[in-house]
Amino acid sequence: MAYWLFKSEPGAWSWDDHVGKGVEHWDGVRNHQANNNMKAMKIGDLGFFYHSVNEKQVVGIVEVVREHYPDHTDESGRFGMVDLKAINPLNTPITLADIKANPKLADMVLVNNSRLSVQPVTAAEWQEVCRMAGADA
Repeated sequence: MAYWLFKSEPGAWSWDDHVGKGVEHWDGVRNHQANNNMKAMKIGDLGFFYHSVNEKQVVGIVEVVREHYPDHTDESGRFGMVDLKAINPLNTPITLADIKANPKLADMVLVNNSRLSVQPVTAAEWQEVCRMAGADA
């Protein structure tokens, strides 16, 4: 199993929006590295749902339930999407400041390439963020 982080502006698509849908596609990605990350995803992989912009915090956990397929919003046909199922909110949202303050997370992509909208998370990073949030890893 692999782990990921999905960033979204809560004003455009929030954790509550995703929970309301239950399962929804993750479309609109127009960065090749983020798209390649989605191509690497397998059914059952888990991800953090991250509110960007003003909140800058991990707020929930999602599961990949459909692997990469063409993004209906991309007229060029170059980009794809995956389907994500909302699993659980975090008991304690973990802010970017919390992550940056934790030496165990110093190499996390979120710390070093915060603009990437879909990014990998190592198993050790996953365990640590879950520990900080009081969530089952």
